[in-house]
Amino acid sequence: MSAVLIPFLTALHFCALLGLCLYGAHRLWLLKSLCFDSVHPAPAPPPFASPEEFPSVTVQLPLYNERFVAGRLIDAAAALQWPAGRLEIQVLDDSSDDTAAIVEERVARWCQKGVDIGVLRRSHRAGYKAGALAQGLVAARGEFVAVFDADFIPPPDFLVSIMPWFREEQVGMVQARWSFCNAEHSWFTGVQSLLLGPHFAIEHQVRYQKGLFFNFNGTAGVWRRSAIESAGGWQSDTVTEDLDLSYRAQLAGWRFVYRDECRVPSELPVTMGALRSQQQRWAKGSIQTARKILPRLLQEKLPLAVKLEAAAHLTANIYWLLGLVVMLTLYPAVTWRVGIGLHQVLRVDLPLFLATSGAILSYFLLYAQRSGAVQWRELMLLPALTVGLAPSLSLSVLKGMFKSGGEFERTPKFGVLGRDRIPGLALVYRQKNLAYLFLNCALFLYCLLPIAFAWRRETFIAIPMFLLFPLGFALTVAKDLGESLNSRRAH
Repeated sequence: MSAVLIPFLTALHFCALLGLCLYGAHRLWLLKSLCFDSVHPAPAPPPFASPEEFPSVTVQLPLYNERFVAGRLIDAAAALQWPAGRLEIQVLDDSSDDTAAIVEERVARWCQKGVDIGVLRRSHRAGYKAGALAQGLVAARGEFVAVFDADFIPPPDFLVSIMPWFREEQVGMVQARWSFCNAEHSWFTGVQSLLLGPHFAIEHQVRYQKGLFFNFNGTAGVWRRSAIESAGGWQSDTVTEDLDLSYRAQLAGWRFVYRDECRVPSELPVTMGALRSQQQRWAKGSIQTARKILPRLLQEKLPLAVKLEAAAHLTANIYWLLGLVVMLTLYPAVTWRVGIGLHQVLRVDLPLFLATSGAILSYFLLYAQRSGAVQWRELMLLPALTVGLAPSLSLSVLKGMFKSGGEFERTPKFGVLGRDRIPGLALVYRQKNLAYLFLNCALFLYCLLPIAFAWRRETFIAIPMFLLFPLGFALTVAKDLGESLNSRRAH
């Protein structure tokens, strides 16, 4: 490397480390707010009693090629407890496979039992999920709209628990907490439950209690129809239409409510390809939403603390990109400063690394403790899995920075409950793992360089820190390789 490039990469390394420290500090602030700030929870509103109190609700079920879970979702929606004549179910089916036949059969069965349920189909997929929800809203009769994705199983009392919170006219949306029906399926789903759980139990809880901006998660929530319409409706110029509409609605003056005690079971991705496609969409879409919303939000007459927290929320996925930069610049940053001694170098690098990783691990450790059991295996595997995902998610962050909209890639679901096996036909959903397999193999080899350097210099204290990166790529490569081999055998 040139004499100019290496100092630049070293400076870039420390800038990225500083950025990671700032996001780590934000996580610690969330923990402090959850544990130490005094909160007086709002009293639960009285349930609806007389028939005329029950508002009309439309339940929207957006589907696209969900042969394994479509029937399960429709059955759960049909079992929702709500007065006849006040509940309408729309199956928004854009499917191009045999899901359409499954939907028709299940809808016809429930129609015969007197359930108000129908199917809406489009001849195109314009706008993807946002387009389907918008078209369904035009035909909807409900004053309120509940949305459930294909991998969710709403409990029968969902509406009974959620709807009373709309007694306050300024409430525009109520979000329930996700729970996970297959967290114990494998170490892979266990790590995901640990990764996603704090978003609800910590982030949503703190933001709701402090009156900060938080978001509808695309499913397991209910909207006041007038809140959707007054905020400009569903829009498809980002691939996270839920996050986008959430901020527009709150900027329009609507208040959101989060109910941690109301939990809706959902299915976690059981393959690396499925998880990667889900996380890539969330990473890309959040940055697109930040580009779209932040200029307007920063101009609003809001407290500075509210604006800063909203900016941290919307840009949180930049963390993936910063982590990748730290990893890629680690070797030049260490070797360039070797003249002052590797032990002296680590006096700066190691505390920064430990401060950042310690803040993040404390965040997940507290969540695990408050959830009832510390998941030590998942806690140990979580950093490695996030390292392995960082390159693909960083690419999605970069796409979100420079491009609006894009294809809404569905996350394959297989109807897996508990420790159920993945159905054999699941392999029809082939995913693009090969490019990431080669990329992660190359990064695995590259990340061995700092370890070899520390070994030659006999600076053994640095090796555990450096080892995290190749272990993360090895874990991801092994998972991708296993799924690719299984797919080949099936074909």
